[in-house]
Amino acid sequence: MISATDPVYCVLLFQSVSHVMKAERILLGAQIPIKIIPVPKTISSDCGVCIRFEEKLIEKIKALLENQFETMEFRKL
Repeated sequence: MISATDPVYCVLLFQSVSHVMKAERILLGAQIPIKIIPVPKTISSDCGVCIRFEEKLIEKIKALLENQFETMEFRKL
């Protein structure tokens, strides 16, 4: 059962693993808590990875990664 105090997570999807690694370096360098995870099967059956983070950090992450990548997609889990 999910309680009101449980964090809500989002994922950030990229076109390639190298983009995930670049974003990871940027976010960890800014001390943003993230985790690299496999892309959830409910989103894609491809064998890829994405970045998971707490929803409350979405605006900060967008600001840090703005103009760094041609394509990135945010999804709520």
